[in-house]
Amino acid sequence: MILLKNKKIVPIIVSVIAMLSVICISSFTREKPPKKQNDINNIAALSSKATADTPESDEEMRGVWVSYMELSMENESSKTQKAFEGKFTKIAQKCRKSGFNTLIVQVRPFCDALYKSSYFPWSHILTDTQGENPQYDALQIMCDICKENNLKIHAWINPYRVSSNETPKKLSDNNPYIKNSEIGIKTDNGIFLDPSNETAQQLISDGVKEIAENYDVDGIQFDDYFYPTEDESFDKKQYEAYIEKYGKENSMSLDNWRMQNVNTLICKVYRTIKSVDSSVEFGISPQGNIGNNDGLYADVKSWCTCKGFADYICPQIYFSLENPALTFEDCLNSWTSLDFDENVKLYVGLGGYKAGNGEYDEETWLLSDSILADEYDILRNNKSVRGFMLYSYSCLEDDTAKKEINNLINALN
Repeated sequence: MILLKNKKIVPIIVSVIAMLSVICISSFTREKPPKKQNDINNIAALSSKATADTPESDEEMRGVWVSYMELSMENESSKTQKAFEGKFTKIAQKCRKSGFNTLIVQVRPFCDALYKSSYFPWSHILTDTQGENPQYDALQIMCDICKENNLKIHAWINPYRVSSNETPKKLSDNNPYIKNSEIGIKTDNGIFLDPSNETAQQLISDGVKEIAENYDVDGIQFDDYFYPTEDESFDKKQYEAYIEKYGKENSMSLDNWRMQNVNTLICKVYRTIKSVDSSVEFGISPQGNIGNNDGLYADVKSWCTCKGFADYICPQIYFSLENPALTFEDCLNSWTSLDFDENVKLYVGLGGYKAGNGEYDEETWLLSDSILADEYDILRNNKSVRGFMLYSYSCLEDDTAKKEINNLINALN
């Protein structure tokens, strides 16, 4: 990973050194804010204990991401429970028949929910109107159908996004941001929960907890969206308040402060999930190019090499074998060269949506119709990799990708 800019080494007291040795955020040299030291230390200690209790599974991960767009009922002629059940049953059966064993379903895309939530409004993708009760619980239905088809299910969450490019068209009156705008930040292209806001962090954690408590999921996953911008004006007021509180000499740089805000949330969510059920996995799917994660303030090196952050990391290596900018194998090597903690599994995200499409990677997806199968073969023969996830379900129905997908399915079976 590219080192963060504007680093500054400040005197570090003994308690900070102890904390660093536990949580292992030593992938970068960072200055620690006085107030949060003990909190993160406690999180790391509790997270480490929870990790030890998590059972191991030797089964190869063969996952398929099912996005909110693929679950959407907005354009369906019928938006009833029966219609949703039929739609998801088709998805589950096709995936199971094709040789996959896990579905990663997007259940909280815009600070809203495809399930009955105490914190978030009903998602607009079920009824076309955020906050409108569809009269059924989509997540419960998906859990039931996955179990019927011998599939595992991971609940996929976008933690910070409230709206993006006018989606959804209107936020409901009980949307957390509408109820308390101080927890979010409005930008030119959307609204996002403020990663530095403790109330927002607690909201995200509480929302994860109710999924772990109320639904028979095998895992909960965050996608690759963290800070929406590197623009210093995004959270200028919040950062200045932080500097004023702790003093300039005892404060972190903007980059390190933002990264710690994300790390604090990740640790908090991990600990929360394990406090409910240690068998429920917490995973993160970051950008495939490790350096690109810097601009999102996603500390992927620490998440991989230290316990207490996640049970698995699934970088989105959506590149062809011949991509001129970055090949699949070169990108994979940048991840497998990390010294992974024994409690953290490495999965790899495959770009099924690019299969057979000349618009990506300088037309290199047209060079072969077995790229995905060849990439799977590379993963299967790499001892550092425990499986893969395919983005996304639509490619299984796409004629453009048909030859590629059939070759991948043949390799799985």
